[in-house]
Amino acid sequence: MSLCATASREAAEPLAGTAATARTWLLVEQTGPWGAKALTASHLDPALGRALEAAAKGTGVRVALIRRPGRHADRHDATRHRLLLAHTAPGRSWIRTTTVADPQTALGLDFAALGAGEHGDLWEPYTGEPLVLVCTNGKRDRCCALLGRPLAADLAAAGTEVWEVTHIGGHRFAPTLFVLPYGYAYGRTSLSLAADAVAAARSGRIALDHCRGRSTWDRPAQAADLAVRELLGEDRADVLDVVRTDRLLPQHPPPQAPARPQGPAPSPGGSTSPQAPQPPHDTTSRDTAPHDTAVTGEEAPAWTVTVAHSDGRAWRVTVEQRADGAPAPASCGAPLDPPARMAVTAVTATEDSPALSG
Repeated sequence: MSLCATASREAAEPLAGTAATARTWLLVEQTGPWGAKALTASHLDPALGRALEAAAKGTGVRVALIRRPGRHADRHDATRHRLLLAHTAPGRSWIRTTTVADPQTALGLDFAALGAGEHGDLWEPYTGEPLVLVCTNGKRDRCCALLGRPLAADLAAAGTEVWEVTHIGGHRFAPTLFVLPYGYAYGRTSLSLAADAVAAARSGRIALDHCRGRSTWDRPAQAADLAVRELLGEDRADVLDVVRTDRLLPQHPPPQAPARPQGPAPSPGGSTSPQAPQPPHDTTSRDTAPHDTAVTGEEAPAWTVTVAHSDGRAWRVTVEQRADGAPAPASCGAPLDPPARMAVTAVTATEDSPALSG
């Protein structure tokens, strides 16, 4: 059976707008093997894994397990666990770290504050080299192990500050990696490309080649950010920010089924009125559309994303979710379906934006 990464590569599936979404990452060191759902299928206490998932839900924090590259025997004797917290918002990114004997300590964190970027001087600031996370969880998808583990080992041998991680989304783009503190993800990554991404992060920049997007934002905003960067040739990590994302309503909605008798509830005055459509919403931090699920026809979602530059310029970027690519599996063993992709259809400078300079 073809590997999902091979099928995606052969289908030339675009990478932009495919990064996992999280404003803040909580990374918990756990040695030994990982199951498909590693927080509850590893040597980490499953009850703790479930509690961490529940505590992080809806806060903008994503929890993942990490381990150093190398052989992973079925070890139960780990006595210390490295914990890392990383916030990825532009101009406010940071990494904090500590080492604990019991990872239950993580349950005492204020997840809502961490998701908002407030660490409260927790733990120690991380001041070392950019952190690289390579997805290697073969129990979740074999492409991550077959392609990710050799990359992680090569990066470690080259002296990179690299960790293996349980899941950062997009198995079919393996080997996938994620660079902190800025939170940009990369796919179909070679050793040289990974080295370029690390070198760029060291100087406050990002590598645009094979970039999937910044995890701070939802996927339409990731695609918009990268489109503006391509337009400008802009690689400085923190000069662009997504300030607004509006969901566009369909111009020609599909026919509605006839209203049933039990329809709208009576108003206080005794009359009934249909529910008004919801206006476009500001999703600066999150959008709940199922971005991995292909939606076709007139109901396919679209957004207008406003991207601002630190010099005062701004652009409105129109992004559509499409399913017009060649069929490919989302992961190994999955059926062949057209993958959902983020297509940028327009990039327009705002009227009050200063003229584009060279």
